[in-house]
Amino acid sequence: MMIKVEAIVREEVFEDVKEALNAIDVNGITVSQVMGCGAQRGYKKLVRGTEVDVVMLPKIKFEIVVSSEEWEKKVIDAIQKAAFTGEVGDGKIFSYEMRTAMKIRTKESGYDALN
Repeated sequence: MMIKVEAIVREEVFEDVKEALNAIDVNGITVSQVMGCGAQRGYKKLVRGTEVDVVMLPKIKFEIVVSSEEWEKKVIDAIQKAAFTGEVGDGKIFSYEMRTAMKIRTKESGYDALN
């Protein structure tokens, strides 16, 4: 079974999460800058003397594919510890089973595509 772990975290914890994943020897991390909102529903900001609602907040999205439930737990634990601030807006972690993966260059599939 292959499992994809996605984590959406605050921008300021990017380096901490990256280092935490490197510390447990995770290979193959994809990172994207994304925008979104959750429970905090954004914030109000003064722009040229006018109050503006900023609803979509900048976040960082990590995507990691692992080969077992053991690795899924390791990755989730590492991200949670590194991204935790205790404040609203710390983010979310999702995981789900993947049907297949293929390495484009070699056409390897399944677990072989993860290396």
